[in-house]
Amino acid sequence: MFTICLVEDEIDLSNVVKVYLEKAGYQVITFTKGEDAINYIGNKVDLWILDIMLGDDINGYDIIGAIRKKDENIPVIFTSARDQELDKILGLELGSDDYITKPYSSKELVLRVNNIIKRVYKNEENKKIEYDIYKIDIEKRIAYKEDKPLNLTTLEFDLLLLFLNNRGKGFQREEILNSVWGDNYFGTDRVVDDLVRRLRKKMPKLKIKAIYGFGYRMS
Repeated sequence: MFTICLVEDEIDLSNVVKVYLEKAGYQVITFTKGEDAINYIGNKVDLWILDIMLGDDINGYDIIGAIRKKDENIPVIFTSARDQELDKILGLELGSDDYITKPYSSKELVLRVNNIIKRVYKNEENKKIEYDIYKIDIEKRIAYKEDKPLNLTTLEFDLLLLFLNNRGKGFQREEILNSVWGDNYFGTDRVVDDLVRRLRKKMPKLKIKAIYGFGYRMS
């Protein structure tokens, strides 16, 4: 799930936008003060939505400056009640990805967010899998339990991916042998049972079911 930070001092507007973004599947963290937003920089955020003019001494330009010192690649959308070409140019020069003028439609904002997320993170969705309390980073070959890395062996991770990518499919032990160990493995297929047992022990929330006389299936 992608995390969005919304910095908006109009509380009613902030609440409405938050609802629309959450319905679109995003986790949303809201701030009404620029200082609080700056203090949050460094945490995992996939996109920032910044109102330029805020109620305190810190404005949206200050916040994007602080963001860019930490990470040059996190996308940022500016919002403003002022429709001035200079604001848009300055926003782009500071590294914003988009600019939307108030009053705006929450649906339009969600569409813009969707487009930026797809463009910036187009490969991320295929590299990560979530299952119950687990998160699996395919590229790094690390499985996490509630953000804590699990110590899986190479074979355990390969077996995990086989099940995750084929949920609901029943596998014979021989199929698992060929997929995980390779065609050149010579030995008893009972090593599959031992590997499944070890994976279950490390990740008990996995719903791996034994199929009597056949093999295994994960729902």
